[in-house]
Amino acid sequence: MEDFLFSNEQPPEVACEEQGTWKVLIVDDEPEVHAVTRLALSDFKFQDKRLEFISAYSGAEAKKLIDEHPDAAIILLDVVMETDDAGLTVVEYLRETLKLHEPRIILRTGQPGFAPEEQIIKTYDINDYKMKTELTRAKLLTTVISSIRSYQQILTI
Repeated sequence: MEDFLFSNEQPPEVACEEQGTWKVLIVDDEPEVHAVTRLALSDFKFQDKRLEFISAYSGAEAKKLIDEHPDAAIILLDVVMETDDAGLTVVEYLRETLKLHEPRIILRTGQPGFAPEEQIIKTYDINDYKMKTELTRAKLLTTVISSIRSYQQILTI
């Protein structure tokens, strides 16, 4: 009686395939930033999902892509692009116009004088603020993992 066998029972299958992707919108006017980000995260996998990268090179292009991909988990967003506050207008569009609060926004800037960290984090609904010079591969991975976890928790609620 130790081994029960039910006629329609199938052995559990081991999941070998990926279960979709995590969409990451990279918004920056510097093509090198896109290339380095993709390279740094190219082998990233979290909970059997890889990252799917979507690139925008301006705030205006980012808004169009957000409309097309409202299910993006993470937005890596530059502040200064076609204007000194182009990235911040993207935040306002996402949070206030579209009322999308699920995507995690990581503001990345190379020019902190245009967007002082304390003022920005208090004023805008962003989830993290990073200087481009401080974002090593390890810190980027940590930021992406914590952002995906946060995104998942919001979807669960």
